[in-house]
Amino acid sequence: MIKLIMTNGSFVTEFVLMGLTDQPDLQLPLFFLFLVTYMITFFGNLGLIILIVLNSHLHTPMYFFLLNLSFIDFCYSSVITPKMMMSFVLKNSISYIGCMTQFYLFCFFVISECHVLTSMAYDRYVAICKPLLYNTIMSPKVCFNLMLGSYLTAFSHAMIHTGCILRLSFCDANTIDHYFCDVLPLLELSCTSTYVNEVEIFIVAGIDITVPSLMVFISYGFILSSILRISSTEGRSKAFSTCSSHIVAVSLFFGSGAFMYLKPSSAESMGEGKISSVFYTIVVPMMNPLIYSLRNKDVKIVLRKSLSSIKF
Repeated sequence: MIKLIMTNGSFVTEFVLMGLTDQPDLQLPLFFLFLVTYMITFFGNLGLIILIVLNSHLHTPMYFFLLNLSFIDFCYSSVITPKMMMSFVLKNSISYIGCMTQFYLFCFFVISECHVLTSMAYDRYVAICKPLLYNTIMSPKVCFNLMLGSYLTAFSHAMIHTGCILRLSFCDANTIDHYFCDVLPLLELSCTSTYVNEVEIFIVAGIDITVPSLMVFISYGFILSSILRISSTEGRSKAFSTCSSHIVAVSLFFGSGAFMYLKPSSAESMGEGKISSVFYTIVVPMMNPLIYSLRNKDVKIVLRKSLSSIKF
C-alpha cells in the first residue's frame, strides 16, 4: 500500500491514520456519536451564518465577529471530523499532499479562531465597560481591520508551521497515531532532526495561544468587575450567567490547545493528546453556536420571527 519515491532515500507518499482508538467495540458507537456531533456543528454554524446574513437587526459588530467565528468553526470541523469518522469504519489512508493540505487548513482555521475569540472578547469589553464610546471604538473600519489582521496572522503562521513540516523527510514509517494530520504525530514519524520544528512550535504556537488567551481573560476580568458593580441582582445574575458560559468555551479551547502543544513532548502520551485535541477540534466548534446563539436574546427573537414567517 505504501508508495515510495527514490530520491536520495525512500520517502513515504501515503499515510495511514490510526484514528481515535483501536478498540473494536468502540468503533461503531464512536462513529455515531461523532456523526451526531458533526451534524450539530454543521447545521448549527451554517444556520447561524444564514441568520446573521439575512437579518439586518444582527448587522452589528458583535454579530460580525460571531459570523466569522461560525464560518471558521464550520470550515475547520469539516476539515477534521469527516476524515476522523472514516477511521471508525475502514482503514483510513491519506496521501502526502492531502495530509499537508489538511494540516495547513487546520492550522489556518484554528489560529484564526484564537484571534477572532480575542476580538470578540475586546468587543464585549468595550460594550460593557465603555458603552458610550462603543460605536466610535468599534467602527466598521476597526471591525474589518481586526478580522483582516486575524486572517493574515493565521495565513502567515500556518505557512510557517506547514513549511517547517515540509522540510522533514518521512522514511519507512507511515502510520500516524492520530485521527488527523497534526504536527506532533508527524514529528514522531520523521527520520530527520525535528529540533527546528520543536523550537518553531514552542515559539509560534506559544504566541498564538498565550497572547490571545491572556487578552481574552484580561478582557473578561474587566467585564466581570463591571458586572459586579451592577446594582440589580437580576441583571447581575443574567450578565454573569452569559459571561461565564463564554469563559467556559474559551477556557476549553485555549486550555486543551495549550495542553497539547505547550507541554514537553515527553510529558504526555499520544493518547492524552488525542483526547485533548477532541475538545478544540470537535467539542468547541459544536458548543460555540449553542453558547453564542441559544443563550442570546436577539438571536432567539430573530430565529422565532424567521421560523414564524415560513409558510408551509
